[in-house]
Amino acid sequence: MIRVLLAEDQALVRGALAALLALERDLEIVAQVDRGDRVLEEVVRTLPDVALLDIEMPGQDGLSTAAELAAAAPECRVLIVTTFGRSGYLRRALAAGASGFLLKDAPATELAAAIRRVAAGERVVDPGLAAAALSEGDSPLTARERDVLSAARSQPTVADIAAALFLSPGTVRNYLSSAMQKLGVATRGEAVRIADERGWL
Repeated sequence: MIRVLLAEDQALVRGALAALLALERDLEIVAQVDRGDRVLEEVVRTLPDVALLDIEMPGQDGLSTAAELAAAAPECRVLIVTTFGRSGYLRRALAAGASGFLLKDAPATELAAAIRRVAAGERVVDPGLAAAALSEGDSPLTARERDVLSAARSQPTVADIAAALFLSPGTVRNYLSSAMQKLGVATRGEAVRIADERGWL
């Protein structure tokens, strides 16, 4: 029997996944959590073989949670299951120690098979995303440029971004200019959109 933990913040999706996986004779759902920052404690408590993690969760995102599990509970394999089919997310997930990366629109049989393969020590990756990741290459952004673009999603002005990141407005402008140049775009909005679409933020 393969023991599975589900980490998904949307109750409807979490319930549907649990119901589908419960139909599989060799899979047992041993824990369900709705926050990324509760995953490790549940892994320690229930000892799952595989943790299914969404990327966007309150408390802590799935990529950070995957890295936390790789360090603190390496015997628990991680399978990222997300609606966000972005090659940058795939790269970051694998770098964080995840053993697999699937989209939520994959058939239930494919998800069950992926859990079995990950539990057996294999790596499972959505083939379309793998091809996109190879063609797009690594993110050209530095960690600070990524921080500034991430802040730009919710902060309307340079002054707001600067205040949120404890930087001077001039420094923020420099990072934005550098990021826009690397991405080949003329506006901050375009830079945010492209970096977001590729999973670099």
